[in-house]
Amino acid sequence: MLDAGSTGSRIHVYKFNYCKESPELEDEIFHHIQPGLSAYPDDTDAAAKSLDVLMKVALDNVPEELHHCTPIAVKATAGLRLLGQEKSARILDAVHYHLETNYPFYIIEDDGVAIMDGKDEGVYAWITVNYLLEKIGSQEKLQTSAIFDLGGGSTQIVFEPEMTDGAEVAEGEHRYELEYGGHKYVLYQHSYLHYGLMEARKAIKNFVVNIWRDKKKIDSIENVDSEHNPSSGHVPHPCLPKNYTEVWPSPNLSDEDTTTLIGTGAVHAQCRFIVEQVLNKTKTCSLSPCSFDGVYQPPISETFSNNEIYVFSYFYDRVSPLGMPSEFSLRELRDLTNDVCIGNIDQFEHLPEAMKELRKNPHYCMDLSYIYGLLHIGYEIPLEREVKMAKKIKGVETGWCLGAAIAILDQKQWCKPS
Repeated sequence: MLDAGSTGSRIHVYKFNYCKESPELEDEIFHHIQPGLSAYPDDTDAAAKSLDVLMKVALDNVPEELHHCTPIAVKATAGLRLLGQEKSARILDAVHYHLETNYPFYIIEDDGVAIMDGKDEGVYAWITVNYLLEKIGSQEKLQTSAIFDLGGGSTQIVFEPEMTDGAEVAEGEHRYELEYGGHKYVLYQHSYLHYGLMEARKAIKNFVVNIWRDKKKIDSIENVDSEHNPSSGHVPHPCLPKNYTEVWPSPNLSDEDTTTLIGTGAVHAQCRFIVEQVLNKTKTCSLSPCSFDGVYQPPISETFSNNEIYVFSYFYDRVSPLGMPSEFSLRELRDLTNDVCIGNIDQFEHLPEAMKELRKNPHYCMDLSYIYGLLHIGYEIPLEREVKMAKKIKGVETGWCLGAAIAILDQKQWCKPS
């Protein structure tokens, strides 16, 4: 399974025991590269050949006699969605031709090389986590875990609400009915395009630039610092470290027009204000209750108050290096975020990796503020609620890839060696 993400491409080589009633995972080989396919918008051959490093991993780890029987799929996510239909289609056509011409594996028949629907991305991740936790696939129907995935271009939420008083998950694209292991699951799911971490960074920077570009607001401010105003091209930003500077292309203007962002190293609350605006909590909610951006969501505090919540991908990548345990409350996450935003990093001296990350990444305050805001302000997870973060469960990568592989096996898209 090839994951063509927004910031990189990854391969998962799974080994299953298919002699049992349902395939049993025995092993996983994982490797990743950067950048992703979307980094080659005008060079489709280079995009296709960028996967050769990953394909060598497959050739080296799948026994040669099983090459022709081993299905392969390439699923692209938010990176290619954001690139546009025409360019992404040309890249995927080139990838399909390259794999079909130069490699022995069997490309699955339906959407073998394609952009994956956002809802499938979330649901497959839900299957992965609950499969590894052995909460699905058994004779008894067990309580399942919720999953929150944060990529570069999009973020997903999937959980099985416990509705009361005869209520049901409202009809719509967010409702996903799944049958697995003889049980039926009614899931709530939504994939938010443009709300991944890298897209959020852009929005958080653009929000401040737009405030300073708004002439009416500028005119209403008395005694504007001459060094920090649009006419001088310098704009202060509370989510960036004090005195850090970054040249940023001004939104909605020509490519030649840029702004210099200057970090103020403000407290977390100042950055969180901007995150709240970016999450668009005030957008009209056509079907209530809503989480953010006008999207319907059953309240987690009411319909998922006791079961486990798992967060991964960028949630894990940003929080884990700072020494947070695998299970923590959102209040603890808020405190951690505030310490990072005000530059109180001495507490991390016992963690060389944390100090390295904080010093090389000027976006740490911004990223943590967004992660906290997304979970608490956006999805409305209570402050005292604990979440679990995991990169792997039982030695296997979290994310959607295993769930997608299980779905392929469920369709019998594989063969046995002759």
